[in-house]
Amino acid sequence: MSEQPSEGPHAAGIVGVAVPHNPRARRLRSKVWNDFSKERLPDGSHVAVCHHCHKQLTASSRSGTTHLKNHLAICLSTGTRPARGRRRKLVVRRLLLRQVDQNAGPATADSTPIGYDPNAFDQETSRQDLARMIVRHGYRFSIVDDSGFRTFVTNLQPGFRIPTRESVQSDCMHIHDAARSRLRVALANLPSRVSLSADMWRSAVAGTDYLSLTCHYITDEWKLKKKILNFIQVDSASTSADITSNILEKCQEWGIEKKIASVVLDNCLYSDEVGPELLQLLHNKFDLFHVRSCAHILNLIIQESLELVRDLTDRVRASIRYVKSSQVRFIRFQEAVKQSGLEIDPRPTFLAHDTNSNNVNNNWASLYVMLESVCRYQKAFARLFEWDPEYRAYASADDWPAVSALTECLDVLYHTMEKLPTVENPTANLYFNEICAIHLLLKEWCTNRYTVVATMATQMLEKFEQYWEVNKTVMAFASILDPRYKTKSVEYFFRVVYKDPYESKSRIDGIQASFIRLYNEYAAESAGQSKNEPVFYKGTGRAGTVAGSGLDYSSGAHNKTFSRITLSDAKRGLDQYLEETSSGQTVKSDLDLYLEEAVLRNKEGRVDEASFDVLAWWRAFSAKYPVLSLMARDILGVPVSTVPLDGDARTLNDYLSTMDPVTVEGLICAQDWLRDEDEGPKAEDGTSAASGASDLNGTHGANNVDVPILTN
Repeated sequence: MSEQPSEGPHAAGIVGVAVPHNPRARRLRSKVWNDFSKERLPDGSHVAVCHHCHKQLTASSRSGTTHLKNHLAICLSTGTRPARGRRRKLVVRRLLLRQVDQNAGPATADSTPIGYDPNAFDQETSRQDLARMIVRHGYRFSIVDDSGFRTFVTNLQPGFRIPTRESVQSDCMHIHDAARSRLRVALANLPSRVSLSADMWRSAVAGTDYLSLTCHYITDEWKLKKKILNFIQVDSASTSADITSNILEKCQEWGIEKKIASVVLDNCLYSDEVGPELLQLLHNKFDLFHVRSCAHILNLIIQESLELVRDLTDRVRASIRYVKSSQVRFIRFQEAVKQSGLEIDPRPTFLAHDTNSNNVNNNWASLYVMLESVCRYQKAFARLFEWDPEYRAYASADDWPAVSALTECLDVLYHTMEKLPTVENPTANLYFNEICAIHLLLKEWCTNRYTVVATMATQMLEKFEQYWEVNKTVMAFASILDPRYKTKSVEYFFRVVYKDPYESKSRIDGIQASFIRLYNEYAAESAGQSKNEPVFYKGTGRAGTVAGSGLDYSSGAHNKTFSRITLSDAKRGLDQYLEETSSGQTVKSDLDLYLEEAVLRNKEGRVDEASFDVLAWWRAFSAKYPVLSLMARDILGVPVSTVPLDGDARTLNDYLSTMDPVTVEGLICAQDWLRDEDEGPKAEDGTSAASGASDLNGTHGANNVDVPILTN
């Protein structure tokens, strides 16, 4: 509690002769009085005189000491006595700053905000925070020149010296360099293998492309992560050898060239040539998978196959244009809707679609949405064809059943494709069942009664099976490593897709043999690291025959009377029994144990499709299946699908397109790396647990490349 002097508050700078405070008055207990002297004016009021600037502030019984502490913070931080008007502004700014302090406790006459230290401001720390903010949110370097930003910072902390844009750019690149060093050490310490994907990005500047290299992996905490390793400018004259050399060079710089599990190059220049070259150059002791992104390949297959039915879809677009062309024709259409018994909509949704065939054909998803909306009115269009003479050149009544069948096929593909890239944790096991189902449907559609559907499906199936031959192994492996399915999905779908029993059995056996071979390679590698004898999968399925249980007391025990048989004799019999019964048993590998156990089901006895987390399961059971968990960590992290449904191309924003390639790479990579550090778990000191440590564990999702300063 501060002293309660006599009445009468007075403003600072009171004119008059002050007399010293009576020492016999109540003791001044607040520490603020170490920097102030309390004096009495001739009129009986009291003032507090600052020891540093000699300013007089009111010291009445009702004024408390908070205003004295605010003045002291300003006085000590500036070091000089500011002008009268500036002093008042600084006081107001300090008071406003304290009011928004979320950590402050309830204000009292003798308290300061909790944790507040007027001398804690650090210029270098604040400057680094500014650079991190610019990197993290993709702000312009020139933000430091904006008058509004400068005013805001000055009001917030008058002592902060705002750096130039050149200094900010340099600070941002230092952040990139430091984060790169941490990530490189972390990747080197990562015990699992990684997958690599390459994507092309376009710049707003014509003729400039960039190659984005992304690393996918599963952490020690069994979290799926991805990091943009490099963002390289690619010359338009680059050859496949140049692209391969660039990728290999960057892998060597990161030290991951010997631990790559798979490469995905569908959205890369010369992917058909670069893939085999990389497989040869990066080959290591384990199999290296060249994966084709299912979303990307299916996109291309569907888009190309729809060209075969363009005549039909063009007639549908012409029908929509007819209705939109005039008010009179729209009224006729509404009358046809009424006569067909359909609900009249004053503004049908299909009227909002772009009917330009060139635009729609470049995006099959847009074509599907248009067909889906217009098929609701197929009866109305058929009736319009019957009695409107001007409509005879458009989609006829015979066209609409085929249009409806085509739309149903696209509906299945659209909703399957739509959910592939939007799964929260897109592990490789999520795709096998979906892709097999598409494979089966394509075979059925090839015999569809409508020629347009059968023709389109036949071409799609031919191209799909080329992709399937490349991807089926890694996708089947991932399905086997899903405890909900194990080998059951492979066995079921191969038998229904391949009708010939011999072919289906041959393909199932081939997948299982390849899986066992890869497992044995992991078993040998694991045993070499632990200096133990490897336990390979033998496929016994059950333990060996157990010997009989008769006892044979050795060393002449049978000649002894029962009372003379000792405890040692009984133990020797146990040793003999263990030797006899163990000699025929087979030591099982963890793959034997894993496959012998029943598939995982929920309480209702069904497969848990919605909430099951395969990575959490393997984290819980990695000790039980030590070798198999190593395989799971590498296989489940393979990016089977990497491109969004509508991701025809990726484009840098205008701001980045004007920068030099080194700065572009620094900003994009640093932003991606800082995301985990900024959002990661907090340490006891309040800082991010990932910052300053070689740690790859954060909370970043792995579905798609999510970089705010890039635009799709």
